[in-house]
Amino acid sequence: MAEVADFLAALAHQRNASVHTLAAYRADLSTLQQLAAEKSLAALLPADIRRFAMQLHSRGQSARSIARKLSAWRSFYRWLGTHTALPQNPAQGVSPPKRRRDLPKTLSPDQLGQLLDKPAENLLELRDKAMFELFYSAGLRLAELASLDCGGRLDLTSGEVTVTGKRDKTRTVPVGRLAVAALQAWLDARPALAASCETALFVSRRGTRISPRTIEMRLTRWATARELGQHVHPHMLRHSFASHVLQSSGDLRAVQEMLGHSSISTTQVYTHLDYQHLAKVYDAAHPRARKK
Repeated sequence: MAEVADFLAALAHQRNASVHTLAAYRADLSTLQQLAAEKSLAALLPADIRRFAMQLHSRGQSARSIARKLSAWRSFYRWLGTHTALPQNPAQGVSPPKRRRDLPKTLSPDQLGQLLDKPAENLLELRDKAMFELFYSAGLRLAELASLDCGGRLDLTSGEVTVTGKRDKTRTVPVGRLAVAALQAWLDARPALAASCETALFVSRRGTRISPRTIEMRLTRWATARELGQHVHPHMLRHSFASHVLQSSGDLRAVQEMLGHSSISTTQVYTHLDYQHLAKVYDAAHPRARKK
């Protein structure tokens, strides 16, 4: 269809869209053409777009994928409306199916003990133990952990670390006793690995700042070596921190501050995890709930 080709050309030349963005728009508009069949795209109505969204949902496409397609279709019709006498944007106001909000996966305190309690046996394990203890103790994001430098932002005397998270928002988070001990052991050994001018707190084998991908790979290696029996990704440590602090304190606002969430609605997902924990305790303890 000529209008689609012209729209993609406008994205490429006027908005300097990347190759990946253009490919995504092309695929989403191709889907729209397939769903429209013989009907002209300019003749589609909001009822048609709603039906298409329902068809995609019935085929098993995720709400996220459908939302992206609707966004691409809206952009196309918005552009078409400025170049033709299109009476309305048929994709405007059409909402995707509600996304299922999957609960974050966490580790139990016993699993974290299995992961972290074994003493480090070499220099790299000293570094890894310090990283993972800090990760879990302070509930950091992966990027926040990797970007930490040596210096004033990590205060082992007071047991605090200051990080800059999303939207350049700075927060100070407590660091627990075991994490402080692991960090001190790493700082004592760090000069043997770090390049002389490197400021990063955690460094790679080459002596330069460790990458988020390397942290992820090392955590997978630790989980495998300690036979946890499941894949462990870095954010599971952050999720575990949030879930365990909430279970112990019940203070949702404090957890929000420590995680650096701008909205408490983001933090509230952990109340569902907390409820699951309480439900298991109830099932195990209540005389009318216990299985005979």
